[in-house]
Amino acid sequence: MALQFTIGQASLTGPRTRNEDYLGVVTPVQEQLSVKGAMLAVADGVSGHAGGGEAAEMTVRSVTSDYYATPDTWEPLAALDKVIAAANRWLIAQANANRDMAGMATTLSVLLLRGQRYYLAHVGDTRIYLLRDGQLKKLSTDHVWDRPDMRHVLKRAVGLDQYLAVDFGEGQLQLGDVFVLMSDGVWDALGDKNLHQIIGLYDGPQSICDHLVKSAIEKGSTDNSTAVAVKITRLGEDTLSELIAAGKHLSLPNKLHAGESLDGLEVMELLHESRASLLYRVRDTKTKQLFVLKTLQPALSADTESCNGLLNEEWLAKRVVSQYFPQVFPVSVEKRSRLYFVMSWHEGATLQQRLDSGHHFTVAGTAKIGLDLMRGIGALHRLNIVHRDIKPANIHLSSDQRLRILDLGVAVTSTAPNITVLQNPGTPSFMAPELFDGQMASLQTDIYAAGVTLYHLLTGKYPYGEIEPFQHPKFGLPVPPTRYRPDIPFWLENIILKAVAPDEKLRFETAEEMLLALEHGEFKPLLAPPRTPLIARARLLKWQWIAIFSFILNFLLIYLLLVS
Repeated sequence: MALQFTIGQASLTGPRTRNEDYLGVVTPVQEQLSVKGAMLAVADGVSGHAGGGEAAEMTVRSVTSDYYATPDTWEPLAALDKVIAAANRWLIAQANANRDMAGMATTLSVLLLRGQRYYLAHVGDTRIYLLRDGQLKKLSTDHVWDRPDMRHVLKRAVGLDQYLAVDFGEGQLQLGDVFVLMSDGVWDALGDKNLHQIIGLYDGPQSICDHLVKSAIEKGSTDNSTAVAVKITRLGEDTLSELIAAGKHLSLPNKLHAGESLDGLEVMELLHESRASLLYRVRDTKTKQLFVLKTLQPALSADTESCNGLLNEEWLAKRVVSQYFPQVFPVSVEKRSRLYFVMSWHEGATLQQRLDSGHHFTVAGTAKIGLDLMRGIGALHRLNIVHRDIKPANIHLSSDQRLRILDLGVAVTSTAPNITVLQNPGTPSFMAPELFDGQMASLQTDIYAAGVTLYHLLTGKYPYGEIEPFQHPKFGLPVPPTRYRPDIPFWLENIILKAVAPDEKLRFETAEEMLLALEHGEFKPLLAPPRTPLIARARLLKWQWIAIFSFILNFLLIYLLLVS
């Protein structure tokens, strides 16, 4: 069920010689509407400066276009923050490059509607109003000076300063909500009482906007008058929720055998079977192209969480467009008779399969794997996705030596809150120490798992020993990999030891930082990581040791007093 709304817009020049207001409306359809939402924006170029109108137009154009180019997995407000900051830098650069455009700046008010929520971004003195249940509420704050003689002088505007502070907000949508964005040429001339009366007078947004701008001019507005309004006629859901809703009618297929067909896909062989999932190599009966089909064990048909999790994995995998991941083949839910999804097929084997077959990983080969692995993890993290299960069994090396990260089944992103998140999934020996204390997975836990993976490829061991699922391990100092394999160069050992540091603050902050260290290699080697103090290794704070020592000392003093 998609979000539905009606929109109106109007803009009049008024007594000014040119209209320096600019409005933008973007209403995508189908999946993009659910994923990215619809956007409305109003900007008012700063009067008295050259390029005010140009600043307003270019800011609205760049924000409304760049936002839809951001990854789907980014939070809406985080994406707006990025694109507005980029627009601010662009305006400043234009003003610095062209003396005639010095001082070009603009206000900006943005409303984003997605699913069942609205999001706001605002700077300057354009305004955003919400009419709900007959009550009019101003959602934005005017960034002007408080003095009466300076109430039209902006404290904040896009292009005014290198550091731009933007107000952000969000809230729940309700059926019948009416949002109105307007320039100061409208609200300043009419006042809140007239605004409330006009917005509540009409049912259609276009009539609201026409009346607002005409009334402002009639009331003696000395500025351009611009308004854009939207009325919510049906609430929607985000794409993942829609995908889950659409997939509820699909049942899991029975276990498939070679030669059987499913929706035009012929099963060639069973590639992998686990407690929960099944992977098949399949061939399109028309194009003869090979794919991998992933589904769940038939016994999980009644397990709603597992079925939703498979749809969540497909939703995430579709958005990870990178050479370091298999690509999901687009098959709409409507065209499937069973619950599954299809990925690209690549000849080769996982790193774990290579280890099991006795493959010896060289130092140079492992370093190259590390480079590609960190590029892949970095691509994932830039999409705001944490993998949570990096290990050799989930890293595939194809016959052309291309590395791909597999299995986003337990991956998480903050933009998919409707899926039940398993706490601390994964293989214990590759899990960071903080995960055993109940902390949630982060970028650093993926980096830790990557470090353990490289350690294991080189030595066949684990830096803290093998950890069983039922254990709650204590993490002291990691065993240097050179103890098991002296031919490992010190620069690579230091990188691995930094990645698997028990304290997350001592690890690489980002995948890109570890990638850079691997690229520099022996030419810019890292220093050996500092030894963790005994107190930190025992996970006791200093005051705890002091308390213990004080208790023992007091006990001895009492004993001596009693004896004497």
